[in-house]
Amino acid sequence: MNKDSNTGLNTEKVQAKDLGMEINSEESLGEKKEVWDRRRVIGFVWQHVLLLIALDIMTLGVALSVKSNLGSSVISTIPYVLSLAGADGMAPRLSIGGYTIMMNALFVGLQLLVLRRRFQPVQLFQLVIGFFFGSLIDFNVFLVDSLTCTSLWAKVLCQLAGCTVLGIGIAFEVRCGSVTMPGEGITIAVSQVSGRPFPKVKMMIDTALVALAVAGCYFYYDTWRWEVIGVGTLVAMLYVGYVVKLLSPHLGWFDRLLRSDLSPRHIYGLLRHRD
Repeated sequence: MNKDSNTGLNTEKVQAKDLGMEINSEESLGEKKEVWDRRRVIGFVWQHVLLLIALDIMTLGVALSVKSNLGSSVISTIPYVLSLAGADGMAPRLSIGGYTIMMNALFVGLQLLVLRRRFQPVQLFQLVIGFFFGSLIDFNVFLVDSLTCTSLWAKVLCQLAGCTVLGIGIAFEVRCGSVTMPGEGITIAVSQVSGRPFPKVKMMIDTALVALAVAGCYFYYDTWRWEVIGVGTLVAMLYVGYVVKLLSPHLGWFDRLLRSDLSPRHIYGLLRHRD
């Protein structure tokens, strides 16, 4: 009897120990999940803080291109024409950024029509990105308002600076890995449905945007507005992509910054040991 009692007691102790280990294991898993969820939230916020910085750089490039009066970047040609017409009382009085927000919303709507059931709901976040992009255009247009480009050389330098800054911003924006910009999103959608290569579709859409901007110039002003669609527009179509291609292999430090734990010391180390 004593032996059986001792055996039973030992069995109960083992079971209690196993139960305690199981409870501790569940608590440990719960803590790990909580830490993981917290890191995911912080990572998401950090990713989009860097995205906002990238958008700000991009829109600074757009603002400089507009200021050069040699032709804006492709994505801004239609909003630029409409904003000029609005200032002259021939269209709703909105800024370049305001019309850019409307155009980005239109791009998202077109993606819904083109992709239909294949459209992923997460891509509606493009509306938020498009809103910030348009708002930052207005902010940077305001910042460079005091900049004057009277000579041809000043205009050329301003245009090249704008295209370079725009290319840098695009390179950062792509690395952030969030949803695409609405202008890129419609290109991807058409490419998927038509089966045509992305570069060819992008060229077709860029050409269509410029053609519509030219049509807008003649509709409102009966003439070509060279400060809207000019040599600078062609330069932007060719040069911006070159800047992105040139810069992209050297952004390993940005990738590490994107994955960093956000401590100032760690960020300083990442920037110090750039590729």
